[in-house]
Amino acid sequence: MLGCAEMLAMCLLAAKPAPSPCAGQPPQPRGQGLALFHDVFRRADKNDDGKLSFEEFKNYFADGILSSEELWELFSGIDRHHSDNLETEKLCDYFSEHLGEYRHVLSALEALNTAVLAAMDKTKLEYESSSKMEQFVTRFLLRETRTQLQTLQASLECASDTIEEQAGWERIDLKKSEVFIGPRSGRRCGRRAQKTVCVSPTDPYSGMLSTGVCVEADSQWVAQINRLQQLIDKLECRSPRLEPLKEEIVCKGRNAHILVAQRQLSVTESGLEGFHQALQSYTEVTARQSHCLHVSSRKLTSEACFILYEFWQDVTSWRSHLQSSCSKTFQWAIIDFLESPELVTTMLFPASWWIVNNN
Repeated sequence: MLGCAEMLAMCLLAAKPAPSPCAGQPPQPRGQGLALFHDVFRRADKNDDGKLSFEEFKNYFADGILSSEELWELFSGIDRHHSDNLETEKLCDYFSEHLGEYRHVLSALEALNTAVLAAMDKTKLEYESSSKMEQFVTRFLLRETRTQLQTLQASLECASDTIEEQAGWERIDLKKSEVFIGPRSGRRCGRRAQKTVCVSPTDPYSGMLSTGVCVEADSQWVAQINRLQQLIDKLECRSPRLEPLKEEIVCKGRNAHILVAQRQLSVTESGLEGFHQALQSYTEVTARQSHCLHVSSRKLTSEACFILYEFWQDVTSWRSHLQSSCSKTFQWAIIDFLESPELVTTMLFPASWWIVNNN
Protein backbone atom coordinates (compact mmCIF):
# COMPACT_ATOMS: atom_id res chain seq x y z
CA MET A 1 0.00 0.00 0.00
CA LEU A 2 1.59 3.28 -1.07
CA GLY A 3 1.44 6.20 1.33
CA CYS A 4 -0.18 9.43 0.19
CA ALA A 5 3.21 11.07 -0.31
CA GLU A 6 4.35 8.18 -2.50
CA MET A 7 1.15 8.29 -4.56
CA LEU A 8 1.53 12.01 -5.06
CA ALA A 9 5.18 11.54 -6.00
CA MET A 10 4.19 9.05 -8.69
CA CYS A 11 1.51 11.44 -9.93
CA LEU A 12 3.99 14.29 -9.99
CA LEU A 13 6.46 12.27 -12.02
CA ALA A 14 3.69 11.34 -14.41
CA ALA A 15 2.57 14.96 -14.65
CA LYS A 16 6.01 16.43 -15.44
CA PRO A 17 6.84 16.84 -19.13
CA ALA A 18 8.90 13.98 -20.45
CA PRO A 19 12.31 14.86 -21.94
CA SER A 20 12.26 15.36 -25.68
CA PRO A 21 13.62 12.35 -27.60
CA CYS A 22 15.06 14.71 -30.18
CA ALA A 23 16.08 18.33 -30.19
CA GLY A 24 13.55 19.28 -32.86
CA GLN A 25 10.51 18.03 -30.96
CA PRO A 26 8.27 20.95 -29.86
CA PRO A 27 7.73 21.48 -26.13
CA GLN A 28 4.55 20.22 -24.52
CA PRO A 29 1.65 22.66 -24.19
CA ARG A 30 2.02 25.11 -21.35
CA GLY A 31 -1.48 24.49 -20.06
CA GLN A 32 -1.16 20.72 -19.84
CA GLY A 33 -2.54 19.34 -16.58
CA LEU A 34 -4.49 22.49 -15.65
CA ALA A 35 -8.04 21.23 -16.04
CA LEU A 36 -8.66 21.66 -12.30
CA PHE A 37 -7.17 25.13 -12.47
CA HIS A 38 -9.65 26.11 -15.21
CA ASP A 39 -12.51 24.76 -13.09
CA VAL A 40 -11.56 27.18 -10.31
CA PHE A 41 -12.33 30.19 -12.48
CA ARG A 42 -15.46 28.64 -13.93
CA ARG A 43 -16.83 28.44 -10.40
CA ALA A 44 -16.25 32.17 -10.01
CA ASP A 45 -18.30 32.82 -13.16
CA LYS A 46 -21.78 32.72 -11.62
CA ASN A 47 -23.74 33.44 -14.82
CA ASP A 48 -21.62 31.10 -16.99
CA ASP A 49 -20.91 33.69 -19.67
CA GLY A 50 -17.18 33.02 -19.72
CA LYS A 51 -16.42 36.41 -18.18
CA LEU A 52 -16.09 37.91 -14.72
CA SER A 53 -17.33 41.32 -13.71
CA PHE A 54 -15.42 43.04 -10.93
CA GLU A 55 -18.26 42.20 -8.55
CA GLU A 56 -17.94 38.50 -9.37
CA PHE A 57 -14.16 38.77 -9.11
CA LYS A 58 -14.34 40.48 -5.72
CA ASN A 59 -16.95 38.10 -4.31
CA TYR A 60 -14.86 35.08 -5.21
CA PHE A 61 -11.31 36.25 -4.50
CA ALA A 62 -11.78 38.57 -1.51
CA ASP A 63 -9.92 36.93 1.38
CA GLY A 64 -10.28 39.56 4.09
CA ILE A 65 -6.62 40.56 3.62
CA LEU A 66 -6.56 42.55 0.38
CA SER A 67 -8.66 45.70 0.44
CA SER A 68 -11.28 46.47 -2.22
CA GLU A 69 -8.87 48.99 -3.75
CA GLU A 70 -6.12 46.38 -4.01
CA LEU A 71 -8.51 43.88 -5.56
CA TRP A 72 -9.56 46.50 -8.10
CA GLU A 73 -5.91 47.21 -8.89
CA LEU A 74 -5.34 43.50 -9.51
CA PHE A 75 -8.49 43.19 -11.62
CA SER A 76 -7.58 46.23 -13.72
CA GLY A 77 -4.06 44.95 -14.22
CA ILE A 78 -5.42 41.76 -15.76
CA ASP A 79 -8.31 43.44 -17.61
CA ARG A 80 -6.13 45.74 -19.71
CA HIS A 81 -9.07 46.75 -21.90
CA HIS A 82 -10.96 48.01 -18.82
CA SER A 83 -14.14 46.38 -20.06
CA ASP A 84 -15.26 45.33 -16.56
CA ASN A 85 -15.74 41.89 -18.08
CA LEU A 86 -12.64 39.79 -17.63
CA GLU A 87 -12.51 36.59 -19.66
CA THR A 88 -11.83 33.56 -17.51
CA GLU A 89 -9.19 32.39 -19.98
CA LYS A 90 -7.20 35.60 -19.42
CA LEU A 91 -7.56 35.16 -15.70
CA CYS A 92 -6.29 31.61 -16.00
CA ASP A 93 -3.34 32.77 -18.12
CA TYR A 94 -2.42 35.40 -15.53
CA PHE A 95 -2.39 33.00 -12.60
CA SER A 96 -0.64 30.32 -14.67
CA GLU A 97 2.41 32.58 -14.83
CA HIS A 98 2.69 32.48 -11.04
CA LEU A 99 1.97 28.81 -10.32
CA GLY A 100 5.54 27.72 -9.69
CA GLU A 101 5.63 24.34 -7.94
CA TYR A 102 1.86 24.36 -7.63
CA ARG A 103 1.66 23.63 -11.35
CA HIS A 104 2.95 20.13 -10.56
CA VAL A 105 0.63 19.87 -7.56
CA LEU A 106 -2.45 20.65 -9.68
CA SER A 107 -1.33 18.20 -12.33
CA ALA A 108 -0.82 15.57 -9.65
CA LEU A 109 -4.30 16.23 -8.27
CA GLU A 110 -5.79 15.62 -11.71
CA ALA A 111 -3.95 12.32 -12.01
CA LEU A 112 -4.83 11.38 -8.43
CA ASN A 113 -8.49 12.23 -9.00
CA THR A 114 -8.58 10.03 -12.09
CA ALA A 115 -6.85 7.17 -10.27
CA VAL A 116 -9.18 7.33 -7.26
CA LEU A 117 -12.33 7.41 -9.42
CA ALA A 118 -11.07 4.46 -11.45
CA ALA A 119 -10.37 2.49 -8.27
CA MET A 120 -13.81 3.35 -6.89
CA ASP A 121 -15.53 2.23 -10.09
CA LYS A 122 -13.67 -1.07 -10.05
CA THR A 123 -14.47 -1.58 -6.38
CA LYS A 124 -18.17 -0.98 -7.04
CA LEU A 125 -18.20 -3.57 -9.81
CA GLU A 126 -16.10 -6.29 -8.17
CA TYR A 127 -16.51 -5.97 -4.41
CA GLU A 128 -19.65 -8.09 -3.92
CA SER A 129 -18.31 -10.95 -6.03
CA SER A 130 -14.90 -10.93 -4.32
CA SER A 131 -13.82 -13.40 -1.68
CA LYS A 132 -13.97 -12.48 1.99
CA MET A 133 -10.22 -11.89 2.13
CA GLU A 134 -10.28 -9.75 -1.01
CA GLN A 135 -13.09 -7.68 0.49
CA PHE A 136 -11.02 -7.25 3.65
CA VAL A 137 -8.02 -6.03 1.64
CA THR A 138 -10.23 -3.62 -0.32
CA ARG A 139 -11.67 -2.13 2.87
CA PHE A 140 -8.20 -1.73 4.32
CA LEU A 141 -6.84 -0.03 1.20
CA LEU A 142 -9.82 2.31 0.98
CA ARG A 143 -9.59 3.24 4.65
CA GLU A 144 -5.83 3.81 4.49
CA THR A 145 -6.11 5.92 1.33
CA ARG A 146 -8.75 8.07 3.00
CA THR A 147 -6.61 8.50 6.12
CA GLN A 148 -3.54 9.48 4.12
CA LEU A 149 -5.46 12.04 2.07
CA GLN A 150 -7.06 13.53 5.19
CA THR A 151 -3.65 13.82 6.83
CA LEU A 152 -2.36 15.66 3.79
CA GLN A 153 -5.41 17.93 3.86
CA ALA A 154 -4.74 18.66 7.54
CA SER A 155 -1.22 19.87 6.72
CA LEU A 156 -2.48 22.03 3.85
CA GLU A 157 -5.18 23.64 5.98
CA CYS A 158 -2.73 24.30 8.80
CA ALA A 159 -0.32 26.00 6.39
CA SER A 160 -3.14 27.98 4.77
CA ASP A 161 -4.60 29.17 8.07
CA THR A 162 -1.18 30.12 9.44
CA ILE A 163 -0.32 32.18 6.36
CA GLU A 164 -3.69 33.95 6.43
CA GLU A 165 -3.36 34.66 10.14
CA GLN A 166 0.10 36.17 9.63
CA ALA A 167 -1.17 38.24 6.71
CA GLY A 168 -4.04 39.49 8.85
CA TRP A 169 -1.70 40.71 11.57
CA GLU A 170 0.50 42.41 9.00
CA ARG A 171 -2.52 44.45 7.94
CA ILE A 172 -3.59 45.34 11.48
CA ASP A 173 -3.43 49.03 10.59
CA LEU A 174 -6.37 48.67 8.22
CA LYS A 175 -9.95 49.25 9.32
CA LYS A 176 -11.17 46.48 11.58
CA SER A 177 -14.18 45.78 9.41
CA GLU A 178 -11.96 45.40 6.37
CA VAL A 179 -9.40 43.13 7.95
CA PHE A 180 -11.41 40.93 10.26
CA ILE A 181 -15.04 41.22 9.28
CA GLY A 182 -14.57 41.81 5.59
CA PRO A 183 -16.27 39.61 3.00
CA ARG A 184 -14.80 36.18 2.49
CA SER A 185 -14.68 34.44 -0.83
CA GLY A 186 -17.14 31.71 -1.67
CA ARG A 187 -14.29 29.23 -1.82
CA ARG A 188 -12.92 30.19 1.56
CA CYS A 189 -16.31 30.57 3.21
CA GLY A 190 -17.23 27.11 2.05
CA ARG A 191 -14.35 25.58 3.96
CA ARG A 192 -14.92 27.74 7.01
CA ALA A 193 -18.61 26.86 7.03
CA GLN A 194 -17.78 23.18 6.83
CA LYS A 195 -15.60 23.51 9.87
CA THR A 196 -18.55 24.49 12.02
CA VAL A 197 -20.02 21.05 11.57
CA CYS A 198 -16.98 18.89 10.81
CA VAL A 199 -13.97 17.86 12.78
CA SER A 200 -11.03 19.82 11.43
CA PRO A 201 -7.32 19.55 12.13
CA THR A 202 -6.54 23.23 12.49
CA ASP A 203 -9.36 25.63 13.21
CA PRO A 204 -9.29 26.65 16.91
CA TYR A 205 -13.04 27.38 16.89
CA SER A 206 -14.24 23.93 15.88
CA GLY A 207 -13.62 20.26 16.47
CA MET A 208 -10.28 18.94 15.23
CA LEU A 209 -8.61 15.84 13.93
CA SER A 210 -7.49 14.44 10.62
CA THR A 211 -10.35 11.94 10.56
CA GLY A 212 -12.75 14.68 9.41
CA VAL A 213 -15.73 13.26 11.32
CA CYS A 214 -18.94 15.28 11.04
CA VAL A 215 -20.66 16.29 14.29
CA GLU A 216 -23.71 18.35 15.22
CA ALA A 217 -22.23 21.73 16.06
CA ASP A 218 -24.92 23.12 18.39
CA SER A 219 -25.42 20.08 20.60
CA GLN A 220 -21.70 19.35 20.69
CA TRP A 221 -20.84 22.89 21.72
CA VAL A 222 -23.42 22.89 24.53
CA ALA A 223 -22.06 19.62 25.87
CA GLN A 224 -18.43 20.72 25.59
CA ILE A 225 -19.12 24.10 27.20
CA ASN A 226 -20.83 22.36 30.14
CA ARG A 227 -17.85 20.05 30.59
CA LEU A 228 -15.42 22.96 30.37
CA GLN A 229 -17.45 24.88 32.95
CA GLN A 230 -17.14 21.94 35.35
CA LEU A 231 -13.39 21.87 34.73
CA ILE A 232 -13.14 25.61 35.32
CA ASP A 233 -15.03 25.27 38.62
CA LYS A 234 -12.47 22.70 39.79
CA LEU A 235 -9.45 24.65 38.58
CA GLU A 236 -10.58 27.83 40.37
CA CYS A 237 -9.80 26.08 43.66
CA ARG A 238 -6.42 24.74 42.56
CA SER A 239 -3.07 25.88 41.25
CA PRO A 240 -2.86 26.81 38.43
CA ARG A 241 -6.33 28.34 38.43
CA LEU A 242 -8.61 30.56 36.38
CA GLU A 243 -9.70 33.99 37.58
CA PRO A 244 -12.57 36.04 36.11
CA LEU A 245 -11.44 38.88 33.87
CA LYS A 246 -12.30 42.40 34.97
CA GLU A 247 -14.82 44.00 32.68
CA GLU A 248 -12.74 47.10 32.01
CA ILE A 249 -9.76 45.11 30.73
CA VAL A 250 -9.70 44.69 26.95
CA CYS A 251 -7.66 41.84 25.51
CA LYS A 252 -5.67 42.66 22.39
CA GLY A 253 -2.78 41.14 20.51
CA ARG A 254 -1.75 37.73 19.26
CA ASN A 255 -1.08 36.24 22.71
CA ALA A 256 -4.24 37.54 24.35
CA HIS A 257 -5.83 34.09 24.63
CA ILE A 258 -4.96 30.64 25.85
CA LEU A 259 -6.38 27.61 24.08
CA VAL A 260 -8.13 24.73 25.82
CA ALA A 261 -8.44 21.50 23.84
CA GLN A 262 -10.75 18.66 24.85
CA ARG A 263 -10.05 15.33 23.16
CA GLN A 264 -12.61 12.55 23.46
CA LEU A 265 -11.32 9.04 22.76
CA SER A 266 -13.54 5.94 22.77
CA VAL A 267 -11.37 2.84 23.24
CA THR A 268 -12.12 -0.80 22.49
CA GLU A 269 -12.05 -3.21 25.43
CA SER A 270 -9.21 -5.20 23.90
CA GLY A 271 -7.13 -2.07 23.34
CA LEU A 272 -7.33 -0.59 26.86
CA GLU A 273 -3.90 -1.74 28.00
CA GLY A 274 -2.08 -0.52 24.90
CA PHE A 275 -4.01 2.75 24.97
CA HIS A 276 -3.10 3.36 28.63
CA GLN A 277 0.60 2.99 27.82
CA ALA A 278 0.42 5.32 24.82
CA LEU A 279 -1.63 7.90 26.78
CA GLN A 280 0.75 7.90 29.74
CA SER A 281 3.76 8.40 27.49
CA TYR A 282 2.01 11.18 25.56
CA THR A 283 0.88 13.13 28.65
CA GLU A 284 4.35 12.94 30.21
CA VAL A 285 6.06 14.27 27.08
CA THR A 286 3.40 16.93 26.44
CA ALA A 287 3.45 18.22 30.03
CA ARG A 288 7.18 18.96 29.69
CA GLN A 289 6.67 21.24 26.68
CA SER A 290 7.23 24.89 27.53
CA HIS A 291 4.05 26.13 25.82
CA CYS A 292 1.77 23.52 27.45
CA LEU A 293 0.19 25.04 30.56
CA HIS A 294 -1.59 21.93 31.79
CA VAL A 295 -2.59 18.44 30.61
CA SER A 296 -4.78 15.84 32.31
CA SER A 297 -7.02 12.91 31.43
CA ARG A 298 -10.29 11.52 32.79
CA LYS A 299 -12.06 8.21 32.18
CA LEU A 300 -15.84 8.04 31.99
CA THR A 301 -17.10 5.34 34.35
CA SER A 302 -20.01 4.26 32.16
CA GLU A 303 -17.90 3.36 29.13
CA ALA A 304 -14.37 2.94 27.84
CA CYS A 305 -14.13 6.61 26.95
CA PHE A 306 -11.31 8.94 27.91
CA ILE A 307 -11.37 12.75 27.98
CA LEU A 308 -7.99 14.44 27.54
CA TYR A 309 -7.70 18.14 28.45
CA GLU A 310 -4.83 20.24 27.15
CA PHE A 311 -4.20 23.91 28.00
CA TRP A 312 -1.90 25.71 25.57
CA GLN A 313 -0.27 29.13 25.74
CA ASP A 314 -1.80 30.26 22.43
CA VAL A 315 -3.25 29.02 19.14
CA THR A 316 0.14 28.94 17.45
CA SER A 317 1.65 26.62 20.07
CA TRP A 318 -1.35 24.27 19.73
CA ARG A 319 -1.00 24.15 15.95
CA SER A 320 2.72 23.58 16.24
CA HIS A 321 2.07 20.74 18.68
CA LEU A 322 -0.33 19.07 16.24
CA GLN A 323 2.50 18.89 13.71
CA SER A 324 5.09 17.67 16.23
CA SER A 325 6.48 14.15 16.32
CA CYS A 326 5.01 13.69 19.80
CA SER A 327 1.45 14.35 18.59
CA LYS A 328 1.78 12.32 15.40
CA THR A 329 3.35 9.38 17.25
CA PHE A 330 0.44 9.36 19.72
CA GLN A 331 -2.17 9.46 16.94
CA TRP A 332 -0.58 6.58 15.07
CA ALA A 333 -0.07 4.60 18.31
CA ILE A 334 -3.75 4.72 19.30
CA ILE A 335 -5.40 4.40 15.88
CA ASP A 336 -5.88 0.64 16.27
CA PHE A 337 -7.22 0.99 19.83
CA LEU A 338 -10.05 3.43 19.06
CA GLU A 339 -13.63 2.24 18.72
CA SER A 340 -14.61 5.41 16.86
CA PRO A 341 -12.69 8.41 15.49
CA GLU A 342 -11.32 10.86 18.02
CA LEU A 343 -13.33 14.05 18.59
CA VAL A 344 -11.44 17.21 19.50
CA THR A 345 -13.00 20.50 20.53
CA THR A 346 -11.12 23.69 21.37
CA MET A 347 -12.03 26.97 22.98
CA LEU A 348 -10.15 30.23 23.52
CA PHE A 349 -10.00 31.97 26.92
CA PRO A 350 -8.50 35.37 27.81
CA ALA A 351 -4.88 34.80 28.83
CA SER A 352 -5.33 37.03 31.89
CA TRP A 353 -7.72 34.44 33.32
CA TRP A 354 -4.82 32.07 33.67
CA ILE A 355 -2.90 32.80 36.85
CA VAL A 356 -0.03 30.59 37.92
CA ASN A 357 0.13 30.42 41.70
CA ASN A 358 3.73 29.76 42.75
CA ASN A 359 2.84 29.05 46.35
